[in-house]
Amino acid sequence: MEQKQLPRILVCDDIHEAGLNLLRPEFALTLLTNLSQSELAAELPHYDGLIARHSKITAGMMAHAPRLKIIGNVFHKLDNIDVSYAKEKRVKVVYAPDANTVATAEHTMGLLLAMARRLPWAEAGLQQGTLMGSQFMGTGLAGKTLGIVGFGRIGRQVAIRAQAFDMEVLVNEIHFTPELALEANVKLVDLDDLLEQSDFVSLHATLTPETTHMIGQAQLGRMKPKAFLINTAQGELIDEDALVEALDSGQIAGAAVDVFVGEASAQHPLVRHPRIIATPHIAAFTEDATRQASVAVAKQLIDAFAQMEAEPILPLRVVASERVFPHELIDEKRVQRLADAITAAGVLKNPPLVMETEGGYVVLDGATRSTALQKMGLPHMLVQVFSAEEEGLQLKTWYHVIRQLDKASLLNLLNGISAVNLIPSDEESVTEKQLAYGSLCTIHFTDGEILLVQARAGANRLEVLNELTSAYISASLTSRTLNRNVGQLQHEYKDMVALAVFPVFEVGQVMQLALAGRRLPAGITRFIVPGRILRINMDLEILRGEQSVQEKNRWLQEHLVEKQKEGRIRFYAEPVFLLDE
Repeated sequence: MEQKQLPRILVCDDIHEAGLNLLRPEFALTLLTNLSQSELAAELPHYDGLIARHSKITAGMMAHAPRLKIIGNVFHKLDNIDVSYAKEKRVKVVYAPDANTVATAEHTMGLLLAMARRLPWAEAGLQQGTLMGSQFMGTGLAGKTLGIVGFGRIGRQVAIRAQAFDMEVLVNEIHFTPELALEANVKLVDLDDLLEQSDFVSLHATLTPETTHMIGQAQLGRMKPKAFLINTAQGELIDEDALVEALDSGQIAGAAVDVFVGEASAQHPLVRHPRIIATPHIAAFTEDATRQASVAVAKQLIDAFAQMEAEPILPLRVVASERVFPHELIDEKRVQRLADAITAAGVLKNPPLVMETEGGYVVLDGATRSTALQKMGLPHMLVQVFSAEEEGLQLKTWYHVIRQLDKASLLNLLNGISAVNLIPSDEESVTEKQLAYGSLCTIHFTDGEILLVQARAGANRLEVLNELTSAYISASLTSRTLNRNVGQLQHEYKDMVALAVFPVFEVGQVMQLALAGRRLPAGITRFIVPGRILRINMDLEILRGEQSVQEKNRWLQEHLVEKQKEGRIRFYAEPVFLLDE
């Protein structure tokens, strides 16, 4: 493959070495940190890409940078970049919104523990010679209630950690999310109830005009006198004057804040208050978070240039295998069989279908195939990329035909799962009961009996659903169908014992769960995608080679152009049945 000049990338802020190590083989890097705004503006026209962390990137700078194609911001926000102008100028902007999630959640728990056990005051007392431990009597966390306001990435991680301390978790969330629907021991309540019932209140809401000063005098007045408030999100969520008054009057026991309205200083009323633990906006900053942010942005730059430099005539792309992940569980037996078959063939016939996200590539179809390619140790894989903006994507919910298992054995299997309740139903009331009980699925036996399968109180619904499906898939032969008519299915499957019917999932739910690192059961979702690309027959040695992603994508573009010239790319608009795989 012909070597081409590498794109020039300017790194204008200090970033973690792990990110730089990923970038060096792919780009011509220049590190110029501590530049003034005018110096940065003068340098930018000579580069194809820019990596920043805190430097301000204005419309004026971009207007005079004709080569600029992409800006990578090694941070979880984009406050320092004129994103609107970048979009207008068709400059892609990537960043690392998830990199600080765990760091902020851990800092939140650190503040919560420090307040509960009065650690700063105990340390100060010890240094001042006050050795009476009883003066610093704290409170435990087990059995206490934590109210989480805002249940996004960080709020969910705080909930997981609080549950490990045996705390009850209440959540106030304006937008009902899939994470909240499937989370264990999380109860959705309105804000007033959360404030009145919680021993600790932690803020993780996004700052909007509606959430500005969402915690003011009236809200603080609803909290318990012994309750504590924590804010690691945005300073403007709290009316700071009202918080000082509530602390002075003893309305609440204390507060811990990592964020302020404007810049914090030693003279800030919250910093100086004797009932507050204040930290200087450090919740997101750990060695791990800094590394993750630099790596995440570096990978996005590599992928972006691979796509820009070799825009294929079909939506095919070579990507790093480690960045591809499924949205559902995988049957490992099928993975090994497929890996053996692909190895024997020496080619990848059909690429997995993926959707690009900030976290990588979520597999819509071909999860077993992508996992097999990873298991084979291929550094790169060929994928078909479907954009969220494209039209025509559909999501169907498969039902499971449970076969080659008698009814008694299936009932014993279901009753053996401790985390489920089985509720008898009938055809007339099953839909109404399913909504009322929020069941995981319904089991329709061939003799007419119907059971609603419900997760027991306190159990993680998604984990229980996975345990349930894995149990009967292991014990039976399971076939997928879109038909829920048991009578018709009996004619098709003579050995059928029951049909498992699942609620309908939405594309957004599946994507959010996948990005949160959670997996749906195998064989429940079926993405219907227009323009599926088949029979690529890409030589595995190309994917196994040591060339960069850019070089392999250039080869792919040339290969597709040659195929097109030969008339060997054909589009079939009508649905088809394939029996050859």
